[in-house]
Amino acid sequence: MQMAPNNKTDNVAATKLSSSKLSSSQRPNTKLPETRLSKHIDSLLKAIGNAASWIWVVLMGVIILNVFMRYALGEGRIEFEELQWHFYAIGWLIGLSYCFAYDQHVRVDLIHGHLSLRAKSWIELFGIVLLLLPFTCTVIWYSVPFISYSWEMHEISSAPGGLPYRWIIKSSLLVGFVLLALAIISRLSRVLALLFLHPRSDTQSITTQA
Repeated sequence: MQMAPNNKTDNVAATKLSSSKLSSSQRPNTKLPETRLSKHIDSLLKAIGNAASWIWVVLMGVIILNVFMRYALGEGRIEFEELQWHFYAIGWLIGLSYCFAYDQHVRVDLIHGHLSLRAKSWIELFGIVLLLLPFTCTVIWYSVPFISYSWEMHEISSAPGGLPYRWIIKSSLLVGFVLLALAIISRLSRVLALLFLHPRSDTQSITTQA
């Protein structure tokens, strides 16, 4: 005798399976409330980040050209090798502010994911005020004489055939951390808005926009 399938049991099993997949890879994240200040800063950082993303395309082109010249033509170019780490440094420093503003940086934390949004915000508030903001201000402060000295000395690469105008690549340090400071201000305004202007945010799940 063939038994009819239990549709209810099958539906429950399918629901549990889909929920398991959702919880492991597609669970919606929560986000901080936006402020008027954060909207303006984040839109600026997004535009700069989108424009700077083309640096990686140029970087790949330089790498491919350098490899072709070295192994196909037997002619290595020092300036191309230096351009590679120049573009990589610029892309990383500018992308840092975008990643922080849109919370796209890597988080390796076994406890953070189980905390409420309000608890996460308190941790982020203390982390920004006590760690990230002082570090960023220190880098900005000391990068000015660092770049100024390179400009005054007309610093060039020490490698034969290397690139001139070393102050340009050093200036990317200042630009990157100034943009990061803007991202910190934006993020801090959102954290403060949640903690002091939205006391019931713990019970509301706000999915992030794509």
